[in-house]
Amino acid sequence: MRIFDVLNLQHFVLYLFPALAFVLLFALALGFHHLDRPGAEERRERIIERYPGGIEGRNAPFPFVLVLIVAGTVLWCLLYIVGIGVAKVRI
Repeated sequence: MRIFDVLNLQHFVLYLFPALAFVLLFALALGFHHLDRPGAEERRERIIERYPGGIEGRNAPFPFVLVLIVAGTVLWCLLYIVGIGVAKVRI
């Protein structure tokens, strides 16, 4: 039980808003990832593997937004570890 009931709402909004913003930006970025490198169209069309049931494998380019998300996650983890060490927090 918290002393102030509004604090629960504030924490809920602070957790929910960044998550919703991330999902929205992620969906928009995947929908409009048209920054292709040379040869991306050919890679998208060329079929590399054929599986039973009509499934075809292609070597499509990796979306740039996913590269940024992976790099941001790794950077955040490293900075979090260093920040905990500098602040001398005991876990």
